[in-house]
Amino acid sequence: MSALTRYEPFDDLFTDPFREFRRFLRTPDWPAAMRAPSEMRLDVTENDREYVVKAEIPGAKKEDVSVKIDGNTVSITAEVKEEKETKGERVLTRERYYGSLARAFSLAHEINDKEAQAKFDNGVLSLTLPKRAQAKGTTLAIG
Repeated sequence: MSALTRYEPFDDLFTDPFREFRRFLRTPDWPAAMRAPSEMRLDVTENDREYVVKAEIPGAKKEDVSVKIDGNTVSITAEVKEEKETKGERVLTRERYYGSLARAFSLAHEINDKEAQAKFDNGVLSLTLPKRAQAKGTTLAIG
């Protein structure tokens, strides 16, 4: 496998005993598992009736994404599968992540899971999570 390296124009101007070590750390030859994203990126917005969540899951397919709702906790899991190599092609470098991603978070209100909606388009999961109606408090007469 051939390593693609970044050209650093000022590397040759200074003597630095750690120059080769820093170049090694920048080399994209690390195994894909070591470059795994720490967590999927989310945007969460809220209005009076619902939460809207947008999660970036690049490379995943719709059937490989799962969403679970339990009260006010939302769990998203996804599997990014490696594409088949075409015969006759040679891999020069591999930097994309393949494997499992997961993210769980809690919201301030419980979610009405019967009315929740999910869409997956262009690597972005969009969730519309309606808030569950709050139970009205009652005052008990003490007898």
